[in-house]
Amino acid sequence: MSSWAMPAKASKRRRKPPEEDVNEIAYRLVHAITGEAPPPGKNPLGVAFGRLGASKGGKARAAKLSAKKRKAIARNAARARWSKRV
Repeated sequence: MSSWAMPAKASKRRRKPPEEDVNEIAYRLVHAITGEAPPPGKNPLGVAFGRLGASKGGKARAAKLSAKKRKAIARNAARARWSKRV
């Protein structure tokens, strides 16, 4: 019977929690001082603008690229996809 065992974990350091941004701290302080509750969820206007930009992005880029460049990008993408499967 062997007395071999798995080695102990190399590093047992705990990760530090991410530091808060100064702006986040100020935001919480303003709401705590004024007594207002911060609005829940995301800003609907910001979400709409993000969606607007996302819907334009791919189409605008495709229109700007030449056929030769588009073909090269597609070839590289297909090569990357198929290289993962082998």
